[in-house]
Amino acid sequence: MNLKEKLNEDMRKALRKKEVLRLSTIRLLLAAIKNLEIAKGKDKELKESELLGALSSEAKKRKEAIEGYKRGKREELVEKETRELEIIKEYLPEELSPEELEKIIEETIEEVGARDLKDMGKAMGAVMGKTKGRADGKVVNQMVRERLTPKEEEE
Repeated sequence: MNLKEKLNEDMRKALRKKEVLRLSTIRLLLAAIKNLEIAKGKDKELKESELLGALSSEAKKRKEAIEGYKRGKREELVEKETRELEIIKEYLPEELSPEELEKIIEETIEEVGARDLKDMGKAMGAVMGKTKGRADGKVVNQMVRERLTPKEEEE
């Protein structure tokens, strides 16, 4: 069963159990997938990585909204967005640990031959391709930047 089929099945379960928040969140995810399918074209079947990308994007939106609501002291909205984020995370693969992410970054930098910050785009593209949906882009960017920044030599 692919991700889209699982979402449809879980949507039917939530409908039967009258789980309002779960139902609305799953519908939102399915709408994001549908929009991606429309953008891609009729005859194109979405790959699993593209489906995960859509879900990751929705999770990122929730994280950003949570931060904004916290700044605005809107606790009821923080709680709602947090619960939605938890539901979305159920469908995403487990996030990589910092150690696993560090290892992938090291291997990828070696593969693409990145030497300094000029190669940042090349390295980021390759790393994000390998970690799709399993790592936050901001964290990856920071780690790649640190790795490619030359360390000052002690005299």
